[in-house]
This record gives sequence, C-alpha cells and structure tokens, in this order.
Amino acid sequence: MIGRLRGTLIDKQPPWVVVDVSGVGYEIELPMSSIYQLPASGETVVLRIHQGLRDEVPVLYGFYTEGERGLFRALIRVNGVGPKMALAILSGISAEEFRRSVEQKDTATLTRLPGIGKKIAERLTLEMQDRLDGLGSAAGGLPGAIAGAGTAPSAEDPRAEASAALVALGYKPAEAQRLLQGIEAEDSEQLIRAALKKAVR
Repeated sequence: MIGRLRGTLIDKQPPWVVVDVSGVGYEIELPMSSIYQLPASGETVVLRIHQGLRDEVPVLYGFYTEGERGLFRALIRVNGVGPKMALAILSGISAEEFRRSVEQKDTATLTRLPGIGKKIAERLTLEMQDRLDGLGSAAGGLPGAIAGAGTAPSAEDPRAEASAALVALGYKPAEAQRLLQGIEAEDSEQLIRAALKKAVR
C-alpha cells in the first residue's frame, strides 16, 4: 500500500499530475485544493497518498497535506459518497465553509457542488458532524480549497484545460463553459479557482 510519494513533478493536467519517483512516473488524481499548492513542474514534491480501486484497477489519490487526506477518507466513508465526489467537495469548497455547512445543516451550499443532491447533502450534514471533530479545527488540520500558492502557467490552452478539469470534477461540459464565461486569467489553475468560487455562490 502506497502512503506517501516524494519525487519530481513532471506534468500537471488538473486534476491529474505525474510524479517521477526514481524513474517511475506515478499518475495521481488530486483535489484542486492540493493542485493550487503544488510547486512548478520540474521541482520536488511530496504527496500523501490514498490508494484505491476503480473497476479493479489501482488508483492513486494525492493530497498536499495530511488534513486533506484525512477529510477525503472521512468523506468516502459516508454512504453514497465515492472518491470522485469527495474530490469534488475538496475542490469546490473551503474547509471552513464545509465545516460551517455541516454544523448549520446548510444543504443549499452543499447541493451547489457537482453530483450532490439533497439526500447526499443531508447525509453529509448528519454523518460528518462527529468526523469533523476528530479531524481537528478547520484552521489546523483541514485543507482550504481557496487558499493556494503560485503555480507555473500552462503551455497548453488554459481555458480548454480548465474546462476539462471542471468536467473531471463532475460538472457537465455546458456547465463548465458557463462557469468559465467572463473569467479572465493567465493560467488554467486561476480559471478553475475562479470558476469553483463562482459555482458555490
């Protein structure tokens, strides 16, 4: 079981990255909260890993902090919440906003995230109450999806990359295009960040 990887970040195609570890390239799926914090391509990165299965094929989910991985693992224990939905939650809402939504049973905010209907939102507000307490305070152990660090601009079409990333997170293509309308940014990660903030308003 892989729990941690340290290597060279050689490719970023949100929400996927490839990390070279001693000549082996590991393809890892990350929430946008982690993508925002990554160094530029070519630099060393350390990721916490959750190893899962998708159609009996091993899949690696990566996280920049232990808090992100802990919240991901708590989310996938909720009935009806799989890894893809958990990544969408981590990508689309800050830890503080997620905690507030759970504590106040604010299902309206949660249903703005892709793939989350009213029943799943209600289940999250019920089942995550105790689990959030076990993960520490939002300021301490949990990730913030909007906080981030500088990243290198993409050499590809930033808008196309941003649209593909939003679709990978669960938004329909038309919805992804709608969220990107009117947003001006220099790279795909800035576009994605602005679109995700727009989605939960």
